[in-house]
Amino acid sequence: MLRIRLQRRGRRKRPLHHIVVADSRSPRDGRIIEDLGRFNNITAVNELKLDEERAIHWLKKGAQPSDTVRSIFKKQGIMYKMHLIRWGKSEEEIEEALTEWREAREAKEEKEPSRKERQRAMLEAEEKEFQKQLKKKAEEAAKEKAKQEALASAQEEESKEQEAKAEAETQEEVAETEETEAAAETVEAETEAEEEATAEAEAEETEETAEAEVEAETEEEAEATEEEPAEEQEAEAKEEETEEVEEEAKAEAQEEEKEEEAEAASEPEQVSTEMLAKEAIEHIENTPLEELEGFVPDDEDRVTVQRAWEDKKEG
Repeated sequence: MLRIRLQRRGRRKRPLHHIVVADSRSPRDGRIIEDLGRFNNITAVNELKLDEERAIHWLKKGAQPSDTVRSIFKKQGIMYKMHLIRWGKSEEEIEEALTEWREAREAKEEKEPSRKERQRAMLEAEEKEFQKQLKKKAEEAAKEKAKQEALASAQEEESKEQEAKAEAETQEEVAETEETEAAAETVEAETEAEEEATAEAEAEETEETAEAEVEAETEEEAEATEEEPAEEQEAEAKEEETEEVEEEAKAEAQEEEKEEEAEAASEPEQVSTEMLAKEAIEHIENTPLEELEGFVPDDEDRVTVQRAWEDKKEG
């Protein structure tokens, strides 16, 4: 199916549309059959350059215009002309009908504001609305600012109150701490004073004790120094006396021994028969064999004495 449509050309934000005839299956920028004209709606007044004869030719062949192209054709009277052609009107009747249609259209356009006027009116309305919105935003900003300032002021006052409260609490704590420290210092000072007094008393007592001990030792040493010579002399005298006594005793003992030896030598030898049997047996047993010569005479007839004598000799 053939279709009459717009094909976008030009550049970015400055489009220029071509009115073309193309196959409905072709893409928008694809191959075209014929270029019928140009349409520019960027300018203040729409600009149209169109080959009306070729447009009517393709309409007669069944080409269907797009909605936009149909609107353009309507404003140019092309669709009205096709309508008259289909009704079988002659060229004169068609030209007369189109003249009346154009006059009626121009009269209508004079009553209605132009596109430029509508554009200006629209701009003025938009500017008015923009100013209104700016004013409204400014009022809202002022209200918000006042609200923020009030809130900041309230926060600042609250912060000041908290700071004052904190400062008061800090001062109270500092005062309590100072009182506590003062009390502690007082107690410490009293304790130190008591300790110093105790230490001084102990030191004095120690000094007195030491002095007393030193005096006692000095006195003892002095006494010892005084008594020492007398004791030594006494000891020496006692030793001399002891030595003299021992020497005298020794001399006496030696004299007694000599006297006993002399007496023993002068006394006659004792024999067993002059003793009891028990005494004779004990003398035999306790006396060496060499000294028993002649002790048991031949006339000893006591068996017990003889047996003791025999046992002594057998050893």
